Amino acid sequence: MYAIIETGGKQLKVEEGQSIFVEKLAAEAGETVTFDKVLFVGGDDAKVGTPTVEGASVTAKVVEQGRAKKIIVFKFKKRKNYRRKQGHRQPFTKVTIEKINA
Repeated sequence: MYAIIETGGKQLKVEEGQSIFVEKLAAEAGETVTFDKVLFVGGDDAKVGTPTVEGASVTAKVVEQGRAKKIIVFKFKKRKNYRRKQGHRQPFTKVTIEKINA
């Protein structure tokens, strides 16, 4: 069984036991979070939401909070002596899917 959930403005396909990286959530490591925006539940009997599936949720456990590798944001305009260099590290939350309630 799998589900498509929406979190952090993104849609993710998840299965039980899977570890995924999502946008930062306000939860500490070891806590349990519930995703209520379930758009689709697949398996033997598929359920399609309009826009979400009624009564469906996905339960996950927070494994860790972290930040991704640094990327360089470089702005440049030729012949104008304009250069701006900035680094960015995107925060993330790693969660493990425990149960899909459909």
